[in-house]
Amino acid sequence: MPNVGPTEILLIALVALLLFGAGRIADIGKGLGQGIKNFKQGLKEANEVDIEKKPDAPAPKDDKPADAKPADAKQV
Repeated sequence: MPNVGPTEILLIALVALLLFGAGRIADIGKGLGQGIKNFKQGLKEANEVDIEKKPDAPAPKDDKPADAKPADAKQV
């Protein structure tokens, strides 16, 4: 599949301008921007709800020291 260069992008933009008109393209861009904003806001709110629901449990203890190597690690 060939790469899309600046000439192709300009041609696509020109065809879109002819089909929809400048006002309609601005409305489409505005709607797309609002949709992205709402999506990000929803992700943020969902993350905040998940954090609130998570109980404050102590971290699990690890029996291995921090500098221990796994048993299957090869030494060079």
